[in-house]
Amino acid sequence: MKVYFVSFGPGDLGLLTLKGYKILKESDVIIYPGSLIHEEFLKEFKAKKIDSFGKKLEEIVDIIYNYAKKGLKVSRIVSGDASIFSAVKEQIDLLEERGIECEIIPGVSSVFASASVLKTELTLPNVASGVAILRPKGRTLERDYIEEVAKTDLTMVMLLGVDKIEDIAKRIAKYRPKNTSVAVVYKVSRREQRIIEGTLIDIAEKVKKAGIKRTAVIIVGDVLKTREYGESKLYA
Repeated sequence: MKVYFVSFGPGDLGLLTLKGYKILKESDVIIYPGSLIHEEFLKEFKAKKIDSFGKKLEEIVDIIYNYAKKGLKVSRIVSGDASIFSAVKEQIDLLEERGIECEIIPGVSSVFASASVLKTELTLPNVASGVAILRPKGRTLERDYIEEVAKTDLTMVMLLGVDKIEDIAKRIAKYRPKNTSVAVVYKVSRREQRIIEGTLIDIAEKVKKAGIKRTAVIIVGDVLKTREYGESKLYA
């Protein structure tokens, strides 16, 4: 018995991998996070569809297990890519304890989809030596590393935090110039996609006026605007 954890990407079906698409086409049961992925995105898949929104971990695992042990092909959909803030590890551990084999199908994260629509790289020579993917502290996270990362040259990408963008911008502005570029990409790759651009000074007010409170990626760093960067050695 095997269960597939299929990374669905940011929402555009065209960004679902061919392998993920094939598995979903062949699935008998699809469990999906309805708060992030609307069922209409799954309309071309014939499987029985179960919304996991509002269900506890144990309930979800029980649903997956009960269908899998019947010999049905079960897919658990994960938004974006399963390797980033997906909470699949705890599901997989519980299923494997019950003898269910699991396989993760990677996908396109909203992080990389957002960089694409902004037509930038998250790392640039002499500008940003790397990228940090973060989420702000809150109900399910006791601490974060926003200030620590803000002291570096890393491009900062914030997930699950647009509702806290005023606080995030203030915390970063303690260590970076207040005119540092910020972009907020709402529902990237979907019909409703919107891009809000600003700086640490004004981005919170712009996001508030746009009415964006969730499902958005925040990117902070000079990679968004600068044209002054060192040439890559790749083509030397």
